[in-house]
Amino acid sequence: MALAVTASVSGCVRDSAGVPQMGARIQLLRLDLSVAATAETDIEGRYKIASVIPGRYSIKVIAESFLPSLRENVRVRAGTVVNLTLNTLLEAMQWLPAKADGQNSQSDDWAWTLRTAANRPLLRWLEDGPLVVVSDGLGKQPKLKARLMATGQAGTFGESGERFSASVEDTPNDSRELLARVDFDPGTDAGMESMLGFRQDLGLAGSVQSLAAVAIHPEVESGSGQDAGQGLEEAAVRSSETMRLGEALETEIGSTELVARLNGADAESLNSALPFAGAEWSRNTVAVSYRLATAMPSGGEASWVASNPWLPRLAEANGRLQVERGLHQEIGWERQTEKSGVSILIYQDRIENPVIEAAGRESAGTEGAALFDPMSGLLRASGPGYQARGVAASLEHSLPGGNRMRLSYASGNALAIPPAPAGEQLRELIAAARARPAQAYSITLSGTLEGTNTRWQASYRWQPEDAVTEVAPFTAGPPPYLTVNLRQPVLAGRDGSVGIDALLNVDNLLAQGYRPFLMPDGSLAIFSQNQRSFSTGLAITF
Repeated sequence: MALAVTASVSGCVRDSAGVPQMGARIQLLRLDLSVAATAETDIEGRYKIASVIPGRYSIKVIAESFLPSLRENVRVRAGTVVNLTLNTLLEAMQWLPAKADGQNSQSDDWAWTLRTAANRPLLRWLEDGPLVVVSDGLGKQPKLKARLMATGQAGTFGESGERFSASVEDTPNDSRELLARVDFDPGTDAGMESMLGFRQDLGLAGSVQSLAAVAIHPEVESGSGQDAGQGLEEAAVRSSETMRLGEALETEIGSTELVARLNGADAESLNSALPFAGAEWSRNTVAVSYRLATAMPSGGEASWVASNPWLPRLAEANGRLQVERGLHQEIGWERQTEKSGVSILIYQDRIENPVIEAAGRESAGTEGAALFDPMSGLLRASGPGYQARGVAASLEHSLPGGNRMRLSYASGNALAIPPAPAGEQLRELIAAARARPAQAYSITLSGTLEGTNTRWQASYRWQPEDAVTEVAPFTAGPPPYLTVNLRQPVLAGRDGSVGIDALLNVDNLLAQGYRPFLMPDGSLAIFSQNQRSFSTGLAITF
């Protein structure tokens, strides 16, 4: 006689301070969100659901005085352990994004603000815990969510000045997700960035996603003189498909199709296809992955200002537009627990047209050698290609008071510009750049200040100051040198669906890593891996 295969799931429910919660109600939800089983926690906060069919479920916990918490896409087998954390509404108003999943993941503003899923709106993704959900009632459709943001920023290529942005997110039915965003600069005639995204959940098979983005920067120039190109336009479509193969293996494949043009007498379009792929095998707390990418990621860990941080960066070389790209392959191992995480990966890169950025002014020596943004005073040129291989590792741990710390290390190659005599032209300086072995060390601290509920993150990444590009640019990590991010709730509605937050982001606060060179016209071109920039503003969610 054949024995039926059964599974079980158990764990402990605690609040954010680690105190076990007695009497919390646990629901095991099927993929169609019907309830498969229920349980309640005992005096030690423990629960157990036995004799269920193995497969993928969601686990929801409800307790008095706390927001409901949901853990999705759980593989339930024999002896599965899932610990859950409950948060109050004030504790849920966290803002910093979760660790980037690499180039294959979307890390836009909505990735850490409002999300919707299935039959209820999600309040937000927590940086270091499960999803917190807000439900209007069983079976009710989610409401349209919208967000307005006004910022003022300086020191960023193509985006300096006042900016306004609006984003909406809606789930028309149980499996489709629609995203839209527009960002524009009122100080220019047509400066704008916009994005439209669509995601279809295919259940056990996986999901498909498409994102379309358009960016118009009329202030960006090329060279000097009457025939110089002016006005950079770019459009991209990013499509991907995620497939689940069995209980432990998940794969993703996709591509970004890019079209860009620099307007002018000799306008010429740039067309580029940037594919990516990846696979991950995970079981319990351990995951092993492989990733291939060709588009260089842009935007830092807390890049809440950039509308489309996945758009490839563009520069100029020999009078022609160039896209920063490469061939990146990595094999990684990761282990995550409730309190800590460790990851290590081995990678190999072939990088083409790396962007080298400098603060300076347009002159005869820059003609055809770099894109120039007069609003920020920044130049972007394409450097010589190079190869790199190395290791990247990180260690993350929870600290008392809800704070977290992450230590990271990376080795590989970076471009460095050797000392040059005064009067060297920009084109010659860029051509002299050479790859050199380098290492990078970083520390990231984040948390929430008690009393004010200010969410903060501070990071410092050190790497050789003569380098003008980052070490291991395809790996997720903080930008070079000291970066500070703050988010202060000013006003919040009772249910968390309405709120006003003050925002502050500072990159390279100490202005480190600057490499000055004297140009033929007597001006300075100051190269840096990460130019100092400031961004501040207000975000209104309703």
